[in-house]
Amino acid sequence: MKLRLPQPRLPRRRRSRLLAGAAALAVVAGAGTWTAAASGGAPAVHRQDRMVEMPGAAIDTSYFTAGGGQKRPAVLLGHGFGGSKDDVRAQAERLARDGYAVLTWSARGFGRSGGRIGLNDPEHEVKDVSRLVDWLALQPEVRLDGEGDPRVGVAGASYGGAISLLAAGYDERVDAIAPQITYWNLADALFPQGVFKKLWAGLFFTTGSADGMRPGGVPGTATAPDPAPAPGSGSGSGSASASAAAGGAACGRFQPELCAMYERVAVAGKPDAEARALLEARSPSAVGDRIKVPTLIVQGQEDSLFPLDQADAMAKAIAANGAPVSVDWAAGGHDDGMRESDRVEDRVAAWFGRYLKDEKGADTGPAFRVSRSGGIDSTDGAVQLRGASGERYPGLTAGPREYALGGREQSFANPAGGAPPALSSLPGIGGQLAAVGAGLSLDFPGQYARFESEPLAEEVRITGTPTVTLNVRSTAADGSAVLFGKVYDVGPDGRQRVLPSQLVAPVRVENAQQGAAVELRLPAVDHAVEAGHRLRLVVAATDLGYASPAAPATYTVSVRGALAVPVADGVRTASAGLPAWTWGLPLGAALLAAALLGIRRTGREGAGARAGAPQPDPALADVPLQISGLTKKYARAQDRYAVRDLSFRVEKGQVLGLLGPNGAGKTTTLRMLMGLISPDAGEIRVFGHAVRAGAPVLSRVGAFVEGAGFLPHLSGRANLELYWQATGRPAEDAHLAEALEIAGLGDALERAVRTYSQGMRQRLAIAQAMLGMPDLLILDEPTNGLDPPQIREMRDVMIRYADGGRTVIVSSHLLSEVEQTCTHLVVMDRGRLVRAGEVAEITGGGDTLLVALAGPVDEGTVAKVAALEGVGAVTAADDGLLVRLDGATAAELIAELVRLEVPVSAVGPHRRLEDAFLTLIGGAA
Repeated sequence: MKLRLPQPRLPRRRRSRLLAGAAALAVVAGAGTWTAAASGGAPAVHRQDRMVEMPGAAIDTSYFTAGGGQKRPAVLLGHGFGGSKDDVRAQAERLARDGYAVLTWSARGFGRSGGRIGLNDPEHEVKDVSRLVDWLALQPEVRLDGEGDPRVGVAGASYGGAISLLAAGYDERVDAIAPQITYWNLADALFPQGVFKKLWAGLFFTTGSADGMRPGGVPGTATAPDPAPAPGSGSGSGSASASAAAGGAACGRFQPELCAMYERVAVAGKPDAEARALLEARSPSAVGDRIKVPTLIVQGQEDSLFPLDQADAMAKAIAANGAPVSVDWAAGGHDDGMRESDRVEDRVAAWFGRYLKDEKGADTGPAFRVSRSGGIDSTDGAVQLRGASGERYPGLTAGPREYALGGREQSFANPAGGAPPALSSLPGIGGQLAAVGAGLSLDFPGQYARFESEPLAEEVRITGTPTVTLNVRSTAADGSAVLFGKVYDVGPDGRQRVLPSQLVAPVRVENAQQGAAVELRLPAVDHAVEAGHRLRLVVAATDLGYASPAAPATYTVSVRGALAVPVADGVRTASAGLPAWTWGLPLGAALLAAALLGIRRTGREGAGARAGAPQPDPALADVPLQISGLTKKYARAQDRYAVRDLSFRVEKGQVLGLLGPNGAGKTTTLRMLMGLISPDAGEIRVFGHAVRAGAPVLSRVGAFVEGAGFLPHLSGRANLELYWQATGRPAEDAHLAEALEIAGLGDALERAVRTYSQGMRQRLAIAQAMLGMPDLLILDEPTNGLDPPQIREMRDVMIRYADGGRTVIVSSHLLSEVEQTCTHLVVMDRGRLVRAGEVAEITGGGDTLLVALAGPVDEGTVAKVAALEGVGAVTAADDGLLVRLDGATAAELIAELVRLEVPVSAVGPHRRLEDAFLTLIGGAA
């Protein structure tokens, strides 16, 4: 038997009247109970699954508890669009162990729940949440604030993040919320500045319309949790039923009025007032003045679906109600996956600890935090993220600095049909496009205007929304124009272009026959522009992700005033680990550092002599490195090995790539090679000498393994000179000029290191490793923090370095760079050698791209692609087409594919080394 839950109770004053109805709640037939064992003494988690009958739908729920019968706060966890309650099970179990009663559910139309998708319709999905709160109030272990009023928080990402905001706006019993990567106004998100975000809308409507939706997310996305709301479609006057009757099958699980809206907007290519009204009524912004509970807002920086301006709007509105608000700009988003899931979950747990458990000492974090890349993790080579924080949320326009933009008035065309369109971000793969290279941000000649600043005199970090005023004229019949603005970070050579987070901002201009002024609000980003770089504003007529007018027109654009760039001076990046006193006592710190280095060097040499190191092997005097039977166990482990029976040899002139997945033992091997830790068995010989801590032969080795601890108040040149002085070797042996030429820092060498970007610090650190021109150079992730041109330059440096008869060992996760740079490879997995040899033995060469397709193409289209100039061959693959380039560039290929109307969803290098690497590791596993 299924019991119907009572109607939700929203205001507190209505609780007593509805309590009698809530008392009728009971366990639904068919519910089961599971117990999840926990390790390390943590309590076991008990889970009860129920199908709960609600008006118009049966809702699939799971209830998690752990520990005894003490009273505890409750947490509701929502899931992302296209997913189900199973997506948040791990977080639910963790919160249960932390002392919460946790309820998860599959929203209407998802997972095993019935009903139709209403995009968090207040009459359906929102009332469902209030009914779940009713149920929690009846559970004996749930702490109550009053009769029928449980102490409860709501959290979720994307679709689930929106429902947490809506629940707080509609139900006064909600005590704290933690929305993530979600929207404040769905109409603004899908129709920004009156422009239709067609690719995201089409993707989610198609996904929601499919009868057999894959649990866990939307195809083609890399987000975790899965991407958020569908675009939906809105009702016109009387059009919903007509649409449902005409295309009921196409509606799938959506409410008919949403189907009608989507179809209408997709055909028109732009939203109407009814469409906006429908989506706004289902948005948290509709009840923004009623959300008055502590709110932790987490928004992704790589997110073309729900950009940072959505989080900005919700933060301002909720703070204006007097509620505590904290804003967190995390790494990732709908375009690149949430790369900080563990950290975010930790922060949510602390937030609920403070505001649900009343833990006064809980560290809820700063009012504002933003994740920035900074260095590499020496244990696995992964890019480290460093938090920058401020005591207050700065908003998107704090501390603007103005940069004049050069460029005359320019005219350009909106092509017929809006094709071919410019390319910036694509749903779910924008972050992947950025990783492939800046050349995949395409602007077609004759379809855009460009304005550029002078080279920046100093580094500037953009934190927020740059703005500029444009004068626009249009030849369109109605005098309108649709424009797309983006700001590039352009390097000194003019070819280096970085589009931060691949983001673009659309704007619709009306009545511009005689000219109109419009403020262009560019995408909100957190991005450092190095000194010597330029800011380039591009205003384009098209973008692949959006709908452009089909009728051809000419737009004329000029810039009025400067580009205003927000700089949040109160937001400071976390320290890189240098002691604070090095800032106040620069001279003393420098002398102390030199003294310590000298003492360590002398002490190690003496220790090595006392230990009676093995005699040199004359037969290996010209061999840079030979490793034999190297073994190292994990600390306090009897039979677990970080490195086991590893043997390989490196010859002069080789550039050796050390590859392996996380935990393969690469960093442990490098540490033993440097004498930083001792092996349990086997030996390492460098030019015939056994390696021990402080061994004299290590003077022939240069290494960049764990990053350099530069003194931030000193210049780059002074840091290098101080480092060399501390070695005790003659100044003329440093080859300082050659190292500085390699660093390529120019005038920045005379600036304090604290002003350097991460890429500049990286180049300085590698130059430091090259001081003295060591015979064996070891580099761990040398290209981290460098942009594509700098990566190419570093590749050339390593090759030239080895051409002089010296040897380079490089550990890197960039397989394409390893393939182009290295002559030999050593592949490790689980501490063991999997394969060693020349790159040509392990993988072939070639210049092949994998073109992923959103739909099928016929043989005729494949033949047209193969016939393109500069294309050597085209082969069908499971995920699309393998295209071997023979003279054409990736950018040229994409332009031609767009012209041929090939449904491209992603383009990336077909890394043959990657295929070989995955095959080797898979076989070893």
